[in-house]
Amino acid sequence: MQKIRLIMTSVLLATVMLSANSCKDENNTTNFNHDTEIGTIVDVDSELFLQGTTVTVVDCTLSNGTTTTCYQIIASTPTDHEMGPWCPDNISDDAEAGGIWIENGEVYDVDGAFIANMANFYSDDTWLMYDENGDVYVTNTETDCINAANPDVGEDYKNYCVECIPDYITELTRTWLIPTTPVKLTSYEYFAGMGPNSSGPLVRGIAFNGVEFSASAPVDNILSAYTLAPFDDAGGHINVHQGYHYHAATGKSAQISQEDGHAPMIGYAIDGHGIFAQLNEDSTEPDDLDACRGHYDDTRGYHYHVDAPGSNNFINCLYGAYIY
Repeated sequence: MQKIRLIMTSVLLATVMLSANSCKDENNTTNFNHDTEIGTIVDVDSELFLQGTTVTVVDCTLSNGTTTTCYQIIASTPTDHEMGPWCPDNISDDAEAGGIWIENGEVYDVDGAFIANMANFYSDDTWLMYDENGDVYVTNTETDCINAANPDVGEDYKNYCVECIPDYITELTRTWLIPTTPVKLTSYEYFAGMGPNSSGPLVRGIAFNGVEFSASAPVDNILSAYTLAPFDDAGGHINVHQGYHYHAATGKSAQISQEDGHAPMIGYAIDGHGIFAQLNEDSTEPDDLDACRGHYDDTRGYHYHVDAPGSNNFINCLYGAYIY
């Protein structure tokens, strides 16, 4: 039951080769706009995103008043991995039939056995998410998906596994703006709703496939309604307004390995600084991370490392200027 299933991407991406055009500013910030040879990721207007995203350069003004240029990234769903599954159909199903759930920092397979054991897992006999045949109660229409994901979900969806599928978001695209050259500040800012007087953005960053690294999932609200909204093995799930988005970095989305044993790069924070996986090649986490989970090195400049997959968190705050 407590087996962690962190699936590493099956696509081997070549090592990033920093060009002479990569530079560090006076705040030790690397501009990650560099020439690369990285397999399935393409160089679009000199930056790194997978095919399936639309990228242009636009004028923008950052949170500190800096007038600069930003990458405008338009994307819908990932092209580097399948989405789902999320909910198993029956309590006899194995881990391949469902996604994952996080609890107290741990990652659990949402297989049939997990569904069958929820009353014991949460010490609450109200949990009974399957019928006498062992078939799991799963939302199976777009209307059910919307209603079950509502913060005021009613009794009709108690003990349902909430599964919103890609067919519900075929017309939905998301647009992001990130600075083409990061601007590191002298103090950090919390994301909206996190720290005292926080006014930063909600979104943490963008994966190479254009998918959002999202704010923490409202796990307590989900469970208090006696619903379960699993993430797939890539750490993502869908709602019809937000589209497909990640709540955990499990190693399945595209990543760029580093020649020096450093953790692979998995995308960009919303302030334009690089986001890297939690652990280095030797399975250790850097020991000098700041309050935002960032640090500096001579190769990558200032950059972030994501939190553990079971933490319901990516990074804690921003040390760079961003777009309001």
